[in-house]
Amino acid sequence: MDTKFNSPKGFGKILDHSFSLGKNYFAQFFTVFLLFMGPIFLLQALIRLVSGAGFFKGTGEGEFWFEQTVMSFEETPANIMADLGISLVSFISIFLYPVTLGTIMLMINHIRKNETFTLGQVLKEVFPRYGYLLASSFLFGLISFGLIFVPVIFISIVAILSGFIHPAIGVILALLMILGMIIGVGYLLTRWSFYFGPVILGEEPLGFSKSWKMTKSRVWALFGLYIVFFLIISSITYSVEFSFAIILGNSVLVTLITGVVNLFTSMIFAVGYSVMYYDLKLRFEAEDLKSLISEYNVRP
Repeated sequence: MDTKFNSPKGFGKILDHSFSLGKNYFAQFFTVFLLFMGPIFLLQALIRLVSGAGFFKGTGEGEFWFEQTVMSFEETPANIMADLGISLVSFISIFLYPVTLGTIMLMINHIRKNETFTLGQVLKEVFPRYGYLLASSFLFGLISFGLIFVPVIFISIVAILSGFIHPAIGVILALLMILGMIIGVGYLLTRWSFYFGPVILGEEPLGFSKSWKMTKSRVWALFGLYIVFFLIISSITYSVEFSFAIILGNSVLVTLITGVVNLFTSMIFAVGYSVMYYDLKLRFEAEDLKSLISEYNVRP
């Protein structure tokens, strides 16, 4: 087994191990995302090109370069149709992402066991589990939607009704309930979010019960790691997209560049998620072993 997977890791070591794996196996991991998710971004770029967007430079009406660049983002009928086409193509990624994440997780599983592997070999391991991966991902999406949508409706109603009494009361109540929602929803989604590991490893058909058990004593550390990865990924994505958009406007080239950056940041998250899961698995199996030894020792 890879020695870095031998012992439980704290917050900082998980981040360090994730970036170390991403650097050492960048070609293998990025190839997976390029193979499955790359065509999605390429199709999105082609749709924008067909809709009339400039390839190198997005331009709109205006006398000066900066004004033309800004106006290139103005919504037009062609842009709206392109956005609809892009949204439709993006929907396809829902069916491709489980294969992508599953492949990364199994690659890292081979790495932690010091086993050699090829992409073809790993894909043969992933596809028999595809139906379960898709079903569990769809169910997690429904759970996430319900956990967010219902509180938002409730908060909105309470805030509006409280606002009739006094606007300040409505605002304060809304802020307090939003904070409570973030904590509550964050807690529940973190507890269920590691369903993917047990499914891809063939341990459970859906994985939610094992995820709930595994995360019992690590919820807030994991929630914090999710926030850190979100901040890292967001800062990379938006800084690159904003920098190129200022120069090139709403062009096809910016769409392609943003797509490549999204592939890279998605890879970072997939590797980080995998490291977090295998750390949980190590801790959980150690606790299970201790429990069995304890039960054995107390037997007469």
